[in-house]
Amino acid sequence: MNRLWHAFAIDWENILARTQEHIILSFIAVAAACIIAIPMGIYLTRHKRLAQPILGVVSVIQTIPSLAMFGFMIPLFGIGTLPAAVALTLYALLPVLQNTYVGINEVDPALIESGRGMGMTKWQVLRMVQLPIATGFIMSGVRLVAVQTISGATIATYIAAGGLGDIITRGIAMIDTVSILEGAIPVCVLVLVVNLLLLGLGKLLMPKGLRKR
Repeated sequence: MNRLWHAFAIDWENILARTQEHIILSFIAVAAACIIAIPMGIYLTRHKRLAQPILGVVSVIQTIPSLAMFGFMIPLFGIGTLPAAVALTLYALLPVLQNTYVGINEVDPALIESGRGMGMTKWQVLRMVQLPIATGFIMSGVRLVAVQTISGATIATYIAAGGLGDIITRGIAMIDTVSILEGAIPVCVLVLVVNLLLLGLGKLLMPKGLRKR
């Protein structure tokens, strides 16, 4: 344990730099996935014939092994942050897309009819009724994606994207448990902190009447 604390004290600048790279890469991937998947999920609730084919295609992406996915990115985008961000974004699409689609579809039809009875357009019903009620489902998907992405970003080191994976792979190469923990511990801390932050954000975004007391 003393050796571990000593290693952190000596190498803290490198750990901090790699942590920053890891956060940036993960944030880009999660944000891009949300920007793509949430509107797509909304679109699929309006065009349900397309839902199963599109969800099926996106599901197939999840079956591709991580190293293979990063390998496919190299001929297209080279090495570095861009191919890693694209690969992580592709992996992150399904949970957000599926939860958005399911969350909106699970809204009580009576509430939708009530909104229409008050003179709301279909987009007003979506914005004022369906999306607020579906917030819990959507944020659950975002939380899952964030955790998966932070964990998966460690593999990005194999295509020179940096991050805490650099420290972990260095430790593996040296067969040095302390070096491995220098990278693994910050990854675990990031996962826990981000999960708690998104859990709190989800509660804030959810309508007061739906919050569990």
